[in-house]
Amino acid sequence: MKKKSASESAFFNLRVLIASVFCLAGILIALVSVGLLSSFKAQAQPGPGSAPPATTNSPGGPDVVRLVGPVILNMNLRDLPYIPNEGENEGQRLTRYPFPLSGRPARSGTSAFPQVQSLLAKILTPTSHMPPPLLTFDGTDRVGSGCNCRPPDTNGDVGPNHYVQTVNTGFRVFDKSGNPLTPFTTYNSFFAPLGASTPCGNNQNDGDPIAFYDQIADRWVLSDFAFPSFPGSSFWQCIGVSQTPDPVAGPWNLYALQVDPANPTFLGDYPKFALWNNPQPGGAYHLTVNLFNPSFQGVRVFALDRGSMLSGGPANAIAFTLSAADVGASYSFVAATFRTGNPPPAGRDEFVLAIDSPATGGVTLTQVHGRLFHVDFAVPANSTFGVGPNHLPNAEITVNGFVDAFTDTTTLLVPQPTPGAPLDTLGDKIMTPVVYQNRNGTESLWADQTIILNYPNGPTAVRWYQFDVTGGNFPATPVQQQDWTNGNDGLFRWMPAIAVDANGNMAIGYSTSSSSIFPGIRYAGRFASDPLNDLGQGEATMFNGTGSQTSASGRWGDYSMTTLDTDGMTFWHTNEYYTTTGISWSTRVGKFHFPRSAPTPRPRPTPRPRP
Repeated sequence: MKKKSASESAFFNLRVLIASVFCLAGILIALVSVGLLSSFKAQAQPGPGSAPPATTNSPGGPDVVRLVGPVILNMNLRDLPYIPNEGENEGQRLTRYPFPLSGRPARSGTSAFPQVQSLLAKILTPTSHMPPPLLTFDGTDRVGSGCNCRPPDTNGDVGPNHYVQTVNTGFRVFDKSGNPLTPFTTYNSFFAPLGASTPCGNNQNDGDPIAFYDQIADRWVLSDFAFPSFPGSSFWQCIGVSQTPDPVAGPWNLYALQVDPANPTFLGDYPKFALWNNPQPGGAYHLTVNLFNPSFQGVRVFALDRGSMLSGGPANAIAFTLSAADVGASYSFVAATFRTGNPPPAGRDEFVLAIDSPATGGVTLTQVHGRLFHVDFAVPANSTFGVGPNHLPNAEITVNGFVDAFTDTTTLLVPQPTPGAPLDTLGDKIMTPVVYQNRNGTESLWADQTIILNYPNGPTAVRWYQFDVTGGNFPATPVQQQDWTNGNDGLFRWMPAIAVDANGNMAIGYSTSSSSIFPGIRYAGRFASDPLNDLGQGEATMFNGTGSQTSASGRWGDYSMTTLDTDGMTFWHTNEYYTTTGISWSTRVGKFHFPRSAPTPRPRPTPRPRP
């Protein structure tokens, strides 16, 4: 998250509050009298069923929270009035247990000498069969975003005709050749039609953005969080759902969700979304957040009424709150999202994964927590999350031992060439997305994270999993798992995002760096027919960075994104890099696919001598 400056915490002084109430009253009167927002003329109109938020609490059961909206944004994005962001700097990353984040130099587990490390990498790196990118192009950079902030939190998705990339303060739409179709659009501009009743429409959008394509409905979803100050008492998630397949022309249904009406001082940090087709007929958009006040308070999970949001109707969210005691050492829950293959069977509950983030570094962990989210919008009290009133995991999946990528003092462990400062690993959570796939009746979850080898020296590595969840049950152990180091070449790998194509081939995009190699963007993958527990096709470079980040904060993304094209074959990845050493980040978007579309092992004849 980005943190407001201290001066902004005075937002809620009495004079400003009274003035805000009168101002809001005036705006509401104006809206009632003319039926539109004057700044958007007749373009942004309240949708059917717009209503103030309503919350229903069921003892021992879920909360039911009414979303504000919809308000219709009926304007081409090229014509939106530009509302700048506030140009704030990043704050310290909020974690399950606080770290001093000392920023001390990271240590390389391969060698203290860059020349030796580089030589070892050349010797040890196996031959790669991973294809080079088909296309790469620049996304938004720090200057273009208008945000004096780090990290960009790069995210994006691809549809039939568009790629939408988002960074902390806004987003931009490209065609699939990399040509921009819109200027950079701030979330302040995009959500302004919601009006000043919530921070979403009151120029207080703060980042942690998500952009994803709903391939079932052929629609787009954009979201970020908004709040006037932290600590504070008004925290909201802002959500836009397109009404057509064209994200540029729109129109859009805009909603605002208060994170926790019963605990308005709880910030919903690190929001993550997932698409699920159940409960039928409308399905759900699942949202997970970490709660801070400002210390860690727990985790909150939501199921948003997707069917109503797609049709532009009033929408509720079913939510469960897990206290810090309920989640133990874990946080940053990630729900599974469906992309390709057969959809989840009717009635299949959503799958949610998490790992522990202990209070101290160097702890060997052997479990991935699995919870089921059963949603019933018709009778919300029938909804359940996990087991019992404390929402314990439905299953503990035993995996190979791993160590989260942090130490007792810091998560800043990734080295860069001098004068770059150590970078944040984000090595304390399952990364987004968790991918669900149903191929020929076999249901699987694919997930990844960053771990550290040779604790505390490193390097960091990408740990990935495949879990068989056929029948809606978590397994005792994974189908396969691996710590990906590309032959122990000494390079630090982190910030992964995973995707699986229609043939079951898998790819992971991630960041790489070392004391002699600038941070860059790479990807690795495997055919479905490759031996288990190995990214058998090796690694390819999407884009080489040409500079180091010098900010002592060490913030580097909070996530990247790998996703799958509607052709079911082409992978897209977006991530950050630096063109020159300093503090101004850039982002890149690239695509690639495997050299053969449907690899099938075949009997091979006895080899014959070749001339």
